[in-house]
Amino acid sequence: MGFNYLDLNKDLTRDQIQLKMSVREFAQKVLRPAARELDELSNPEDVVKKGSLFWDGMRKMRELDYHTAHLPEQIGGMGLSPIELHILFEEIAAASAGFAIALGVDMFPALLAAMTQQPELIEKFTVPYVRDREMKMLGCWAITEPAHGSDMLMPGTPYFEDPKIHGEVLAELQGDEWVISGQKSAWVSDGPVATHAAVYLTIFKGKGMMGKGMTGGGIAIVPLDLPGVSKGKALSKIGQRELPQGEIYFDNVRIPQNYMIAGPEIYTDMLEMTLAMCNGLMGAIFTGVARSAFEEALLYSKGRVQGGVPICQHQLVQDKLFKMFMKVEAARALSRSALNYNLSTQPPSVQYSIAAKVFCTRSAFEIASEAIQIFGGNGLSREYPVEKIFRDARASMIEDGANEVLGLTAAHNLLKKYR
Repeated sequence: MGFNYLDLNKDLTRDQIQLKMSVREFAQKVLRPAARELDELSNPEDVVKKGSLFWDGMRKMRELDYHTAHLPEQIGGMGLSPIELHILFEEIAAASAGFAIALGVDMFPALLAAMTQQPELIEKFTVPYVRDREMKMLGCWAITEPAHGSDMLMPGTPYFEDPKIHGEVLAELQGDEWVISGQKSAWVSDGPVATHAAVYLTIFKGKGMMGKGMTGGGIAIVPLDLPGVSKGKALSKIGQRELPQGEIYFDNVRIPQNYMIAGPEIYTDMLEMTLAMCNGLMGAIFTGVARSAFEEALLYSKGRVQGGVPICQHQLVQDKLFKMFMKVEAARALSRSALNYNLSTQPPSVQYSIAAKVFCTRSAFEIASEAIQIFGGNGLSREYPVEKIFRDARASMIEDGANEVLGLTAAHNLLKKYR
């Protein structure tokens, strides 16, 4: 890419600027062409085959320690600050939204284990993950279910506390083990390839649920090689085809009691922390996608001739480019601020992360759509990258919570906080 955006944060250190440039160079040279090739595979099972470009890209990110970005330096992680995390994910996503999301969910089990501060869990799940350079450990976030999607991401709302509603993956304590049964839906990112899962589930005790409605939840770290675990086929979808997604089934899967790292007493708080982090990172990721669409359109407009001049000289195109640029800069400003605040403050203000996710994903889609318009007929061709960017951006307004439903959660928080 020939465009180098001006970073308005003049307080970035030399190391942070170097991080931005090094991640950009790697992502554009390695991940972008890999994502393009994976996108063209007609069978999603070919994406997850050992030796595919998916594994190559993920392994090369391991070699650069990107998988440890959110893990503390004390245990070997990069220990990036919130702004540095935003830089990392924006630059990766500018090359490939799918690889950025795959990296984000990969960290989940190891990060949650580290947050427990339990030495046994850290030694079992976090330390080996940090040291892994051969893709022997790969994580996923298993929350969405066949009959429950965005409604599982509405903590604090009346719907979340409705006693008639609860999740489908159930866990019951039997002796010193938890027994887990149920199905996670086909939208589990990294599900087909993961070795470990952070499973968000519903806890039962005796004949009743421990908690009211969705508040009766828990979070367990589950190795996916245990008896009773099985997986569905990799999902075929219109966008983010380099990101493997698929079902996970649990049939009386037994885990040690301490693998359940959160119960109903803290589940709502943990879910809000999860939502603040994930929606914040989605804001960073789709700032990168939005920027990529804008850059493609800008560069194309300088070379495409219509009416005897490059189309960038036509005022209508200039107007489009300016509005696209404005949305990219607004997306970065909001998503960086939300991520920085919510990863530095407890409890987080979830409405800001939701605002970042909703605004940035919508902006990415709108900018990608305008990029196609600037490309004209060429924008509809798979020969040009804006067609893929458009499909990738469309998926973002549904994943990690549908924008409309997330907006209701944010509105509910606003009504409680502003009196």
